[in-house]
Amino acid sequence: MFAQVHYPESLSGEELDEYLFKGWFRNGQRIFTTNFLNFDQKIYSAVWLRIHLQSIKSIHALDKLAKRNSRFKITIQPASITPEKEALFEQYKTGVDFTASQSLHTLLFGDSTVDIYNTLELLIHDGNKLIGVGYFDTGKDCAAGITSFYDHAYKKNSLGKYIIMQKIKYCIDQQYSYFYPGYFVPNYPAFDYKLSIGTETLEYLSLSKNTWVSIQAFVTNEDPFQVMLKKLKEFQSVCANYGIEQQIYQYSFFEANIIPSLRGLHLFDFPVFVYLFSEQEDVVNPMVVFDVVNQCYHLIECRSIWKADESIQEEGFYSSHLLKMEKHICSALTATEMSTIIMRSIEESSTFR
Repeated sequence: MFAQVHYPESLSGEELDEYLFKGWFRNGQRIFTTNFLNFDQKIYSAVWLRIHLQSIKSIHALDKLAKRNSRFKITIQPASITPEKEALFEQYKTGVDFTASQSLHTLLFGDSTVDIYNTLELLIHDGNKLIGVGYFDTGKDCAAGITSFYDHAYKKNSLGKYIIMQKIKYCIDQQYSYFYPGYFVPNYPAFDYKLSIGTETLEYLSLSKNTWVSIQAFVTNEDPFQVMLKKLKEFQSVCANYGIEQQIYQYSFFEANIIPSLRGLHLFDFPVFVYLFSEQEDVVNPMVVFDVVNQCYHLIECRSIWKADESIQEEGFYSSHLLKMEKHICSALTATEMSTIIMRSIEESSTFR
């Protein structure tokens, strides 16, 4: 599954380390993972990152920022939420071009009043004025950056980067092995700043290799969504030669598994697929997906969990039904092999059901 969510009642440091190792991240008191994102009706890959702390020789950028920001006071202590921090968070949200959490309390606690995580806060004061805050969770051997925000009047001080670097310095001093800053998004520059922090020891979680790899090895053909799209276009081209009617769709509900009300349904979560044959109302046709983990095509059947209102349909997106995979029919290593299987079934007048 590409998108999952858990709601632990408690979480030890060792358990948090294990979640982080697998590319999970917390939101409120739940912990989730996703490999794909939708920004402005365009799907991207989420590529999880970690920094190998004890291999960092020095943080030159931090040294430079520390000189520039030498008059500021830094405090690291157990996390809390106060009206002053909420006010700074609200002010920060007015100067960013992405959708932030409703409130700081919602971001850290969700609907809960209890923090199951060992959360620390890093505060930056200019005199008595709070100008920057960063939250991070600590496990037994690892830590994860949760959020950072600051007064936009101090933009020239690069407080966002300064806060993250101070978190990393603290974790190095505490002899943690890894710091997890979340994900970056290929071809979406808003998250590229994470690639400039701890670059020499920065690693990404390879979906196809199921292991952590140096970021230096990341190339375009490691972008899971783009790999899926490329392979499905190859399949579409072969289908056209066979005269098989089909359409590539991006799937609007690929992250449905992390919606609380849909918890435990194990819904279909591929972000893009080829829909076979002509569409029929209230019928879900067979479809083909490309599995970037096993590097093969799958012919599958899904059933509808919920039918959408026509008003939410977007061009190029499949939004007609919320889907659950019903049946895996077969797999194939190449587009030609999969197309041949489908064509043979059509010629023999067999059914996919």
